[in-house]
Amino acid sequence: MITFIISLAVLIFGYFLYGHLVERVFCPDNRITPAVSKRDNVDFIPLPNWKVYMIQFLNIAGTGPIFGAIMGAKFGPVAYLWIVFGTIFAGAVHDYLSGMVSMRNGGASLPELVGKYLGKWTKSVVLVLTLLTLIVGGTVFVYSPAAILHLIGGDTMMWVIIIFAYYVIATMLPIDKIIGKVYPLFAVALLFMAVALAVVLFVKMPHLPEVWTHLYNMGAEADPEHWTDHIFPALFITVACGAVSGFHATQSPLMARCLKTEHMGRRVFYGAMVTEGLVALIWATIGMWFFYADPTPGYDLVEDSNGFYTLAPAVVHLVSRDWLGSLGAVLAILGVVAAPITSGDTAFRSIRLIVADWLKVDQRFIRKRLYICLPLFAISIALLVWQIANPDGFNIIWQYMGFFNQTLAVFTLWTLTVYLVQEHKHYWITLVPALFMTAVCSTYLFVSRLTFGLSDTIGYSLGAFCMVVAIVWFALWHRKTKKNVKPINSK
Repeated sequence: MITFIISLAVLIFGYFLYGHLVERVFCPDNRITPAVSKRDNVDFIPLPNWKVYMIQFLNIAGTGPIFGAIMGAKFGPVAYLWIVFGTIFAGAVHDYLSGMVSMRNGGASLPELVGKYLGKWTKSVVLVLTLLTLIVGGTVFVYSPAAILHLIGGDTMMWVIIIFAYYVIATMLPIDKIIGKVYPLFAVALLFMAVALAVVLFVKMPHLPEVWTHLYNMGAEADPEHWTDHIFPALFITVACGAVSGFHATQSPLMARCLKTEHMGRRVFYGAMVTEGLVALIWATIGMWFFYADPTPGYDLVEDSNGFYTLAPAVVHLVSRDWLGSLGAVLAILGVVAAPITSGDTAFRSIRLIVADWLKVDQRFIRKRLYICLPLFAISIALLVWQIANPDGFNIIWQYMGFFNQTLAVFTLWTLTVYLVQEHKHYWITLVPALFMTAVCSTYLFVSRLTFGLSDTIGYSLGAFCMVVAIVWFALWHRKTKKNVKPINSK
């Protein structure tokens, strides 16, 4: 528990110290924002600052800081280090700058920003990657809350239909009609869940592994027969939304279209990511209690097809029920359910806006919104059917989403680095995490069983080679940029 307490303190201080530094690097000013200059009362609409923060927090806080943190806890206390330092130095910087740069570009979506700063070819790659991430993410965010609600009562398919119907409505209507009204209620449930479980953790003060005594892969030690994942790169793919997540860069432009002033950016974008990091810390601690507490919780653990001790939804259900009682468990589970639901609806909304920007389709008319949404919903339904029919469907889709998600973060961080260089700002705040995530994603691509499945020796060597190539590419481009007065831009 000492590591948990220190991690909480570092994360909070990180918001005030490093968050302030990042804000000074960007230099927000008093210019008119897209919410005012491009107001259409559908997607561009000024909202109260507190409401924008809540929507941003709920947009990004899907199942990642809950399910991902629980699965990441299987690695042991090393997960704390990634959540804390990943949030402060990578995730929050990524979210803040992607939102602010979008505001400076008229509320542009992520593919548009990539096209402007990395070129048209890269824009096409990121457009496909973004759509894959959002469609797969939206599908996961239908099934995961349905699986949790099923533990309370009702059939999983019934909950899938209800949640998907809500997504259709929320995607089609103006942002202030559904999302702007129900999100404050969802936020209360989510924050209650986090605070209540944190209080119980402090009351129980369980004896947990500490980072200075267990800084190794505890999953491999506890279950060597089934656990084959290495800390690098698997941990950094598993815990995404609780540290750094490319999905967030698709969500920040939504709120960039609703902020009335640039000066609220740090509270909304950086602050929401730090809040999500706090949620991830709480669930990572609960996961470590579930797996490694001394004495053990004593549950009859259920193995899934991958040999994991239990599925994340079961951990959520068992812990909430036993720690908070019947009423508290219902409220906590509603908070857990609110996280993926409020990310799923904006995932589909982001797809609609990105495709609309790409095809230049005016979104003021609901008929034109429907033209874009129907094919996307059809693809998601097909994925849902496959996922439900396949016993291991959720795990497979989750791992693919993690890889797509983090690869998207790589492109976003490089886009922001180029922006900072062109604006003559301190680009190292994005360059370092961009290089690190390049190494993570390239290594995972080579060693994962879902992709190439190469040996560790070859896979790690190729991952290191990719990072070296990225360093050389950036150094050559940067030197060329310094020589030329004209900044680099898309062709």
